[in-house]
Amino acid sequence: MPLEGYGLLKGKAIESKNGVGDNPHFQVLVVDDELRHRIAVNVKSSVAPSELLYYVDEDFDHPMIEELMVLPFGFVDLESRPGGMALDYIRANIFDTTRMRPLPHDVPGPNNDLNELIHKYISKAIGMENSAVYAFGQKWGPENERDKYFGFKPGSGIHDIHMNQGNSEAWMEDDGVYQDGGLIIHLPDEDRWIAIFLAFQSQCFHTDDRTGHCIDESPATGDKSVRIIAALANPKGLDSGLESVLLLNTTPEPIDLTGWALADKNKNKAPLKGSIKPGDVRKVELSGKDVVLSNQGGIISLLDKKGLKVDGVSYTKEEASRQGWTIVF
Repeated sequence: MPLEGYGLLKGKAIESKNGVGDNPHFQVLVVDDELRHRIAVNVKSSVAPSELLYYVDEDFDHPMIEELMVLPFGFVDLESRPGGMALDYIRANIFDTTRMRPLPHDVPGPNNDLNELIHKYISKAIGMENSAVYAFGQKWGPENERDKYFGFKPGSGIHDIHMNQGNSEAWMEDDGVYQDGGLIIHLPDEDRWIAIFLAFQSQCFHTDDRTGHCIDESPATGDKSVRIIAALANPKGLDSGLESVLLLNTTPEPIDLTGWALADKNKNKAPLKGSIKPGDVRKVELSGKDVVLSNQGGIISLLDKKGLKVDGVSYTKEEASRQGWTIVF
């Protein structure tokens, strides 16, 4: 069954500890307006290969940022559904999962392991007065005992700060969609957001839309044979029936798009048909009856006839604010 208590913890980071031992987690102590909490971030897998996959976006720009900024400090429950703040590495187009790379948790020398990578950004958040850390995952507590790492009472916190779907058989019961973990850090003095995303190498990146179980172990987002290169989200006049998406065939062969589909942030789907020539661009005009490109920011996904994601992009409210302008990805 999916995770119980999935949500988001927002707090001010004040202390951290590197992950050590047999089951190491990087530990972050955060405070909200009243209480202390601990964020426990996996830095090593208990099954081979032990190195986690990671991706860091040092200039994170996504439609969810506006929602994050207005949240009060503390824990908020999130619904595991499209269109909200819940993370889904596969469906929400938060980042390109093909850019994830393995990294050991503890290697001699500076700046070469996962502990040090997370510490680099958390230390900035600790030192910056108005910073905020946003941790997505599964809540625990409050407990009737002191926290074993930082000593506060009652103990409470959040863990599973990693992808939570496509698990190997031993952890399949934790699979679910729109319940992935992640760490997002706002550094207002530098006017930027940093996002850290983690996954286990034993997980797969093509999962069932209902259960989150692995359905295909091919590489994340396939070979990107067809790319989403641009979209008109805010046309002049009424949006309905005037929005469009541009697709590029990157291969030397024609591709039959029959059975493929475009999907928006609410997972409405617009079926495609016909073929696209090698190196050619295809303009898909949207009817407005299924896929809708919100002017408040959104995502666009391209799915093949198996329902697997071939490509995905996101755009912000600011990018969609200029009426009649095409957004280039």
